[in-house]
Amino acid sequence: MTRLLFVEGSPRGDRAHSSRGARAFLDAFTATAAGTTVDHLDLWAADLPRFDGAMLDAKYAILRNQPHDAAQSAAWAHVVAAVDRLKAADILLLALPMWNFSVPYVVKHWIDIVTQPTLTFSFSPAAGYRGLVQGTRAAVIYASGGDYRPGSGNPRPDLQTPFVETWLRFIGITDIAATTVSPTLGPAVDIAAGLAAAADLGRACAA
Repeated sequence: MTRLLFVEGSPRGDRAHSSRGARAFLDAFTATAAGTTVDHLDLWAADLPRFDGAMLDAKYAILRNQPHDAAQSAAWAHVVAAVDRLKAADILLLALPMWNFSVPYVVKHWIDIVTQPTLTFSFSPAAGYRGLVQGTRAAVIYASGGDYRPGSGNPRPDLQTPFVETWLRFIGITDIAATTVSPTLGPAVDIAAGLAAAADLGRACAA
C-alpha cells in the first residue's frame, strides 16, 4: 500500500490553482495506484507550534549533545510527531503557490519544524550533512501568477523552486518530480494545460 502525504500550502481551498493542480495529480495517481492512502495536511488549518522557547532550547540541547529537561521534552514531542508524519509517507505531494517569489510563510514554518538534527538530517565533521528521510519521493505542484518557467523571458526571480528542491535534497529526498500551473493572472488565463500536466505527472509517478 502506498502512503501519500498531501501538504497544502494555500489558504484558498478549491480556488487555489496549486491545490487544483495537486488534486488533479491525486485523482490520476490514486486511479493508477490502487490502495493508496492519502494523509491531507492543510497547513492553514493545522495547529503549527511556534518554534521558540523550550522547543528551540531542545534543538540546541541536541546540537550540544545534552539531555532534555521536562519542558524541552514536552515541546520536542510536537516536532517528533510532525517529523513522524512526514517520514511515514512513501510520496510527499506539495501544493505550493508562489508568494513574493517564494513560498507562503506557513510552508516555511512547517519546514522549520520538520528540519531537525537527528530526525531529518545528521552532521559529522567527517561526512558533513546527511539527509535522513530515506525512501520517500516528492512531487511538487507549483503555481504562480506570472510565468517563471525557463524561456518565459520573465526578469523577476523564482526563489521558490530552488529553495524547495534544495530543502528536499537536504533532508534526503532526491527523487523529485515537479510541474507548474502558470500563469494564473491576466486577461486570457487558461490553466487547463497546467492541470493536465499535473494529472500526467500523477499518472507517471504512480507508474
